Order: sequence, then structure tokens, then C-alpha cells
Amino acid sequence: QSETSDKSSAESDSEAEVEQVSVYRKLLATLKTSPESESEEEEDESESEEAGESETEMDSEGSQETGEAGGGEEDKNDVLDQEEGITATDTAEQMLAQEQADGGNTSCDPSHGVIEEFTDVKHESEFSLETNFMEEESGDCNADKRESTSSQAFSEDPFKQHMDKELEEKEVEKMSTLPKTSSQSKWPRLGQLTFSSTLEKRKTLKADKEVDVKQLYLHKPLESTWPKVNKQFLSSANKPSDPSFTPLQRELFCIMNTYRDLFYPERNALTNGEEIRHAYCLHALNHVLKANAQVLSNNAKRRDQKPGTDNDDYRDQGLTRPKVLMIVPFRECALRIVHIFISLLEVNDKRKIDVSNKKRFKGEFGSDPEEKPPNLKRPEDYEAVFAGNIDDHFRIGVAILQKSMRLYAPFYSSDIIIASPLGMRTIIGAEGEKKRDFDFLSSIEILIIDQADIYLMQNWEHVLHLMKHINLLPRDSHGVDFSRVRMLNLNNWSKYHRQTLLFSALQDPQINSVFNKHCFNYVGQVAVRNVPLSGSISHVVVQLPHVFRRLEAENVTSVIDTRFQFFIDKVLPEYRDAIMSHTLIYVPSYFDYVRLRNYFKKEELNFTHICEYTKKAGVCRARRFFLKGEKQFLLFTERFHFYKRYTIKGIRNLIFYELPTYSHFYSEICNMMKATDNGVDATWTCTVLYSKYDAQKLAAVVGIDRTAQMLQSKKNVHLFVTGEN
Repeated sequence: QSETSDKSSAESDSEAEVEQVSVYRKLLATLKTSPESESEEEEDESESEEAGESETEMDSEGSQETGEAGGGEEDKNDVLDQEEGITATDTAEQMLAQEQADGGNTSCDPSHGVIEEFTDVKHESEFSLETNFMEEESGDCNADKRESTSSQAFSEDPFKQHMDKELEEKEVEKMSTLPKTSSQSKWPRLGQLTFSSTLEKRKTLKADKEVDVKQLYLHKPLESTWPKVNKQFLSSANKPSDPSFTPLQRELFCIMNTYRDLFYPERNALTNGEEIRHAYCLHALNHVLKANAQVLSNNAKRRDQKPGTDNDDYRDQGLTRPKVLMIVPFRECALRIVHIFISLLEVNDKRKIDVSNKKRFKGEFGSDPEEKPPNLKRPEDYEAVFAGNIDDHFRIGVAILQKSMRLYAPFYSSDIIIASPLGMRTIIGAEGEKKRDFDFLSSIEILIIDQADIYLMQNWEHVLHLMKHINLLPRDSHGVDFSRVRMLNLNNWSKYHRQTLLFSALQDPQINSVFNKHCFNYVGQVAVRNVPLSGSISHVVVQLPHVFRRLEAENVTSVIDTRFQFFIDKVLPEYRDAIMSHTLIYVPSYFDYVRLRNYFKKEELNFTHICEYTKKAGVCRARRFFLKGEKQFLLFTERFHFYKRYTIKGIRNLIFYELPTYSHFYSEICNMMKATDNGVDATWTCTVLYSKYDAQKLAAVVGIDRTAQMLQSKKNVHLFVTGEN
């Protein structure tokens, strides 16, 4: 049946396809930075240029180049933006508004045509929570019987404890007005933890050295499937008494299972990314299966009860059905999550679950391994982050009912929504737009934001926009049975019951701000707060003097202007002399880059520039001019480095206008000097600008001890690195 639906849906897709490019595509042309297959080929060509193609070949190649998305008008547009005071966010708002007005919810297929967003309405009745009952022979039913015979065990279930907790108005008032109290604890694997809560001080959670999977209150079939699914991460060192979790997963799940908010800033795509993904998928699926089993069980009880009986005992739902929202950066991440869900639901090879629209999902979220040029050489972490389908505009609803899973479920019939920040942004819309919808976010009980650091490289505004629209009262009822809605939802207290799980590769003030200002969980928060003992400067392999120049800013808001003034008054004059040629200026913020570039043009300095919107031909020219010394300065954005990782040859002087977001970029950029033909040069320099507000980034580069000294001293700091420190 699912294959037939796949076929019919594919046919309807081709009928609905429209030739013209949507306004959303125009938005992508100016804002999108994810490298698609086309830009990967451009990288390939650029790498061959490094291998020694002639200038003529590069110029002719450049003239034929259609350009990377949005690069053509880069200079002109940016200058206009700067002069007229228009930010990229404003432009995005306008274009998104236009896109919503023109076409509503469109989703781009792989061929970049425009199709109506597909939702599976065919299987609506099969997956309806209102009209289905617990299957007698299913494990769910047995679980329900087991629970009813042991009410004590049922009451100890963390899911029941969390969802059945009825807050009082004075508690809500406390959470709204009083500051959080915090305590510290050290766990064997996670390290330094900060527990914080507004309500009465709860007993400090201790790390379980061993976990019996039967004591975790996992819903069937997860008890039996989890050890098999997670086997790939387990080593022979695992204790026989704890055969199903790695030490990291055990401690993370111990926190997740108490329904506290969690911030873990040490996610690494190369090392622990997949084991973390498996742990939060287990928690999310466990939550959904329990919630749905409770509803189906109560459906049966209501069906069997006598007419006129009070129904107030069956409050088991939110105002809308979606319970879990998973924010991930690329389609490949959504693909992996769905595969984990399927594996966790399939008890054995004989009992396969029915997954509707699976073929379509694989086509839209999968990738062709042959699309990527084989001779691209990039760091391992780059390959891990940008594996598979890296389209960053998607959203998909998933409904799970007993032994079946429905992909592309309409949002109001979904249990789990998997989306990118941009995918959420285009459906939430902006103030004043006709076609916008965020009611489906009203009753989200678990919010998972994975790889949060990547959104800093995409568009952080989309994350903030989402956080402002989650757990609001819906504008329409959407056919809800109010007699089944929990009081916490009716009181508009959903946000106090929402658990937020935030995973990132780094500590960053913007990510910290979301965790501190947008998470209101009554159970409290847990943040991992380890400090780096040695920084990435220890991985610099070239002999190089590092000069850290401190600038004094009155407050956080004035840092941007203070840094610019400090740079043009104190730093730039030292580099204006022709002897200081081959100077690369690394600029993390795009807006700082635009400001600097406009200043350099006004002062008629001999410079070239590369940013994430620069055409491929422009990149080739800039690299060539810089290498040959025809241009003294090269302005270079962090996002370009994040998405491309080109090696820039010819650097003799480095200026970090601000410390990099990713600490390993510091050593990567410094080590590019190895590519300079002359080898080690005694005149090489590296200058870094920092302020007291850069403490986290500074610690990641130089280590915590040096950071403490540098923040206490107001003098410039000189460090000399000789090879591996």
C-alpha cells in the first residue's frame, strides 16, 4: 500500500511542478550559504587551479562561470545595505513575506522546481489518536495492564511524574519573577555541571555508574530494541551489567529522563555526534510512545464507561498533537533520525513496521554519493558535518501509532516534527503576513536543537524567531476535545513543562542566551560547563609570534564600534606600509566585513576580499592577486571558511579582527602559512583583537590559565609558538 501511495504522490508531484523560479529561490540566492552540488563542483575546479592552472585558463573559466548563489551583485548590494542602513535580516523578512504572499508553503524539490508542499492526507484515519484504540495483542496494551497492576511503579515513571505535575499560580509567579539558584556537581564523563532552578532546591542529581535498562521505564518495544540499535557504539570495555549505553549516553540519558533542560556544548560530528543523536532519539520516541499509549488506553476506557460519567479523569493531551520538535541543520540529519526511529520500532526482522511514503522520503532526503567530486580534500570535521544531503530548507511531520509510522503527516496530525530553522521560519512567517502558521507549536513538550553552532553560520535570527513562537496559545481550536486537554495547556503554562535539549560544538553567548532566556522548565536546567585547559593555539605548527591586543569597551553593545575604531586608529596604520604586504584580515561577522570593506574602498587601500557571497570567479581572482602580492590586504569572512575551507596561499601577516567562533579555525588559519613558498619567515606576524567580553572564545584559543592572566592585565600579550606546544 505504501508503494502505491509513493507512486501516486510522485505522479501528483510532476503535475504540480511549475517552471518558474519561486521568490524563495531568490532569497536563497542572496542568503543561502550551504554548498550544493553545483558549488562543490566549483570547489573542485578551484582546487585544480591550486594545482597550477594558468592565469588565462582561470580567467576564461571565471568569465564562463555562472557564479555561486547571489555573488553577482555582492559589492553593489553590500554598499547599498551599509549606506541605507538595511540589514540582511530586514531583507530576509521582506523576501520571506513576499514568498508567503506569493505561494505559501512551498518546498523545493532536488531539481529546484517549485511544488506544493506534500502532506500525506491519505492515511489520516489510520493514524488518528481520537478514533483508534489500544490493540489487544500489542505490547502497548500489556504495558498498560502491567502499569495498572502496579500503580506505585507507574507513579515513579518520569514521564508520568513530569506530565501529571500540576503547578500552582504562586509557583508560576515565582518562575516569572525570581532568579534561578544554582549548584555545581562533577560527573565522571560529562565533567563540570551547573544545576539551576527557580523552585525549591531539588535534590542534586547524581550520575548512575550503572544503568539497568529495565529501570529506565522505557516503553515497549524500546527495552528490547535499544541494545541492538546502540550496539555499534559499545566497546568490550562496557560492563556486563550495563550493556546498552556508552558512558556519555548513560549520563546524558540520566539527565534527559528526569525531564530537565540540558545544554551540552561538546558535541563533535567526528567523535560523539552519532551516539548523542541515538540517545535523544531514544528519549523522544519513548516520550511519544508513552503519550500516545496513554491516549489510546483512555479512549478504550471512555468507550466502555457508562453514559453521564464525569470525563475529567482523562486529561491526557495538549491543545495540538505535535509533542516533539527536532531542529537539525541539514536533510541528512533528518534522514538519520528517521532511520533510528524505524530501527527502534522494529523488534526483529519478522516484525517490520509499516512506514508510509518511505520511498518518497528517501528520494527527497537521501543523496547520491557520486554527486560529490572524489578529489576534494577537506578536513575530517568538514566531511563529517557536510555529509549527505546538505539542503537547509525542509520540514516534515512524523506520526507514530503502535506498529506504524507515517512520514509527511500534516503537522496537526503529527507527533514529531523534524525541521531546519529556515524550514520553520518560512512557515511561521512574520507579523502582518496572511499565510503564516505556528499553532502547531503550542503544545511542544520536548524541543531538541542539535548542532546549534551551525545555525550561527546559517542565520541565528531564525532560531530566535522560532523560540518566540513556541508554546503560545493557538489562535484556532483545530478540532480539539477540550475535555481531554491538560490543565497546564489550558492555563497557557506549556512553556513551564517543555524540556529543551540543546547540543552544540562550542560555548557561545548567543547559544547561552537561548538556554538562559527562553527555557522555563519548572524541573530546572543542567548545563555542562567545562573549561578548556589548553587552547587551539597548541596546534599551530608554524613558528609565529602571536600578539593579543586588548581593546577596552564600556559594555557589550559598544564593542562593535570600539573594535572598528581601535582597528583603524591603532592596528591598521602599522600595516599600511608596503613592506607589510600579504596581510589577511579574518573577520567573523559579515556586518563587520561590509563595514571594513567600505572603509578600505573609501581610503583607496590596495585590497581584495572574499566572503560567502563572492562568485567563484571573484574568489579565484582574489586568491591570485593576494598570492602574487598585487593586493596588499585580503578581507576574509569566517562563514566563507566554514563552508569552503580553501587554503589561502601567500599569507605573511595575519590579523584576527575578532576571535574565531570555532577555536580550531585559529590554528587552521595560522597553519595556512605553511603553504607560503618561502617557508618559515622571521617577519611573519599574527595580531589578535580581543576584549573582556571574549572570555569564552579566548579560553578556547589560549587555554583557561592564560585567559585569566590576560583578562586581569590590561597590557598587550605576546606569545611565541614554536611548532606543536
